[in-house]
Amino acid sequence: MLSKTLLSLAILFLAVSPGLAQDLQAVSLPKPRMKGGKPLMEVLKNRKTAREFSPAKLSAQILSDLLWAGFGINRPENAHRTAPSAMNSQEVDIYVVTADGTYVYDAAGNRLAPVAAGDIRARTGKQDYVKVAPVALLFVADLSRLTKAKPEEKEHYAAIDTGFISQNIYLFCASAGLACVVHELDRSGLPEALKLKPEQKIIIAQSVGFPKKGAAKK
Repeated sequence: MLSKTLLSLAILFLAVSPGLAQDLQAVSLPKPRMKGGKPLMEVLKNRKTAREFSPAKLSAQILSDLLWAGFGINRPENAHRTAPSAMNSQEVDIYVVTADGTYVYDAAGNRLAPVAAGDIRARTGKQDYVKVAPVALLFVADLSRLTKAKPEEKEHYAAIDTGFISQNIYLFCASAGLACVVHELDRSGLPEALKLKPEQKIIIAQSVGFPKKGAAKK
């Protein structure tokens, strides 16, 4: 039997360990706003990459709009999405990394499904800004969903489909006045942290947030 001291230490360990006692809860998102925004040609004119962010959090409404624009359901009658995918495989999942924890976007339920507690934003890229931006999006392809594709072509299709989603997010950010940047990441250890299956592959990352005041735009 554990002594009172050891028992207290064990309880403390569980309380502070990410992904254990501090399990995340699912987050229901507000209904995305599907009207409004800037005209398309103006959005294309303003689309840019930004690498300096304010640490201010995104509201639930902005996050809902952002994720829906990226890969939400725009035709409920057949569950088709705002971005195309090869043979309608819908193989790309958006993992949402925040200071509170990591979630996966459930487009059908319009919610964030919990993956793991703890802040792993710093592990989503090698650049300093990944620690500041309030949200990092990881695009994860489940190659097993590409059932109609040849095995040697699956990662190729997944990369193309990720590009469609990422560009939707770029355009939403240009319309909403947000900053974003696509960046390479160090994949070592991330599949374990995200509890990925062998057939799931991390394609790339995209940091999103409010622009830092006075930051230069590129």
